[in-house]
Amino acid sequence: MSHGHGGGERSARRSPMGRLLYWTAVLGVWGLIFSVVFFAVFARGLPDTSSLDAIQRVPSVTYLDRNGVLIAARGSEQTQSVDLETLPDYVPAAFIAIEDRRFYHHPGFDPIGMVRAIVANMRAGRVVQGGSTLTQQLAKNLFLTPDQTMKRKIQEIMLAVWMELRFTKEEILTLYLNRVYFGAGAYGIEAAAQRYFDKSARELTVGEAALLAGLLKAPSRYSPLSETERAAGRATVVLNEMEEAGVITAEQREAAVLEPVRVSRTLATQHAQYFVDWLDREVRSLIGENSEDLIVETTLDLTLQAQAERAVQTILERDGERGVEQAALVAVDGEGRVRAMIGGGSYTDSQFNRAVDARRQAGSSFKPFVYLAAMEAGYTPDTPVEDQPLTIGNWSPRNYDGRFRGRMTMQQAVAGSINTVAAYVADRVGRDRVASAARRLGITSPVNLQPAMALGAVEVSPLEMAQAYAAFANGGRRARAHGITRIRTREGRVLYQRAEGGAQQVINNPPLYYMNQMLRSVITGGTATAAAIEGYDLAGKTGTTSDYKDAWFVGYTGGFVTAVWVGRDDNTPMRRVTGGGAPAAIWRRFMADALPRLNVQRIPDGPPMPEGWQDGLQSEDPLGDIMDGLEGLFGGGGEVQPGDQPAPDGQPAQPQPQPQPQQPTPQPAQPTPAQPPRPSGDQPREEREPLFF
Repeated sequence: MSHGHGGGERSARRSPMGRLLYWTAVLGVWGLIFSVVFFAVFARGLPDTSSLDAIQRVPSVTYLDRNGVLIAARGSEQTQSVDLETLPDYVPAAFIAIEDRRFYHHPGFDPIGMVRAIVANMRAGRVVQGGSTLTQQLAKNLFLTPDQTMKRKIQEIMLAVWMELRFTKEEILTLYLNRVYFGAGAYGIEAAAQRYFDKSARELTVGEAALLAGLLKAPSRYSPLSETERAAGRATVVLNEMEEAGVITAEQREAAVLEPVRVSRTLATQHAQYFVDWLDREVRSLIGENSEDLIVETTLDLTLQAQAERAVQTILERDGERGVEQAALVAVDGEGRVRAMIGGGSYTDSQFNRAVDARRQAGSSFKPFVYLAAMEAGYTPDTPVEDQPLTIGNWSPRNYDGRFRGRMTMQQAVAGSINTVAAYVADRVGRDRVASAARRLGITSPVNLQPAMALGAVEVSPLEMAQAYAAFANGGRRARAHGITRIRTREGRVLYQRAEGGAQQVINNPPLYYMNQMLRSVITGGTATAAAIEGYDLAGKTGTTSDYKDAWFVGYTGGFVTAVWVGRDDNTPMRRVTGGGAPAAIWRRFMADALPRLNVQRIPDGPPMPEGWQDGLQSEDPLGDIMDGLEGLFGGGGEVQPGDQPAPDGQPAQPQPQPQPQQPTPQPAQPTPAQPPRPSGDQPREEREPLFF
């Protein structure tokens, strides 16, 4: 008892000041222990801060059009740092106003801002406001991962305090503006100004500064490239904050709101991104893994690209009520250089490239390969043919309108897209020979040998079709579609250079001459009269598949081809949309704008004609030639004859003797010139059985 009493006496004798000092020491010791443990736990795993410049980024790839104009940039772009003093005062002030109003008054983290954000988020029931300061954002961007954990948040605050102790506020703001990500591959205010506005950050207007400051909340969500209305709304919020903070006057805010902010024309050309996506894969295959920033010089013509976009959008809007939802366009020159590419109606809505990656049935746009095989087998545009009921195996092709027109020339059958004639010609010449001709010209997708292949029951891409038709447009030479001419580093070191020349001759004369003659008639008096442009030498072929699921027009002039497809991604039918409708309209609108820029010439004749050849005649006995052709063309449907052997890939087929007929043929008469049959590709029909036209 006495022992306890003595202790109580000692405690009672301690003065109030002594008790204060005692408990202060106790709390200090425990505080020190807590701090040591706290830093031991949360400092573990902190990154090395010895170098602020060691930023991990993906090497940038800059794509230029054929004239050196910027198309797009992928990866990360880091330009030279910009000094704060060189920027207009309202540029850094815009970021402070919207991101961290108390920037100059906190030690790296803002307790008031954090409490305000917590209250706002609790009221909304979700995260609507962040409490991070500019210094915290910089620390996170430079040193930490984006993981949303308590440990990372505490580490962020620790690094922010360390940065505030090491750097001045101006130095921190300079680092922030030169390191923050603005979307579209741009890191830093200078890269963002160049990327979005084609100007230096020193030249930014109040409205442009507000737009860039507004991007930081979510670069993709507020991108002025794909989300223009949302970006404009966010920029207005920034302007309001700038006015409230006294950074700009009410008059300056009003002027900024009224002055439109114009984003770089090249970046606004979103449909060119389909082209860039296509090249991205090729760049990697050509140079492999790379750690340097690259410049890719391409074949694209941005002016033609913009014209193609306008043509596609105009017709998609016009024919949307008829079920036309998607379109693809590929334009190539005679050397295979892709000058324009549209992969869909909206790159923002869908990045699937229908110009390259979609495989859709070609319909009658495949028929030129059928007739090329026939021309190489000895027929001519004047060879008489018969449009009549036909059965091949258990398949009976029908024409678009269900009618049969009787006797006509092969050229008239091409112009009117007569199905029965094309099916019979392919059967008699040999479908394997037709497939060989298609592959020789540039069709890379598998070509089946079923009878319906003659009418386009073959799945191809618009890029393939443009590539294959280029041989008709350039004098019979194989053209390989490509989009890259050169790849170099920013320092000028060339990593890849495309070799030009050496194109293989894949169509000889007279077949080339005959094909161009027949395909011209498709536009002058056949299924594609809607594509005619006065004053130009044009040729091409329409195509429409079963129940209007796909519609094509592939047309060309001297050294320039454009292939157009329209349809729906779910492969459901459109409402009576044919190749002579929406695709021909897109083609004409684009080509009418493009042809004056291209300064094209007439379709070239190609290699010299055989010795002794005369136009329309291959021998001194033209009637005998016609009779020989009649024997092969008026016979009944059946299997391919033994004599019809395919030519090797890469070589035009040589004329073969025609097989003897399997059934009595009509008595031939010297045909009188007939008017081309009414185009069958654009007439209504009620039947719903599978057709290709």
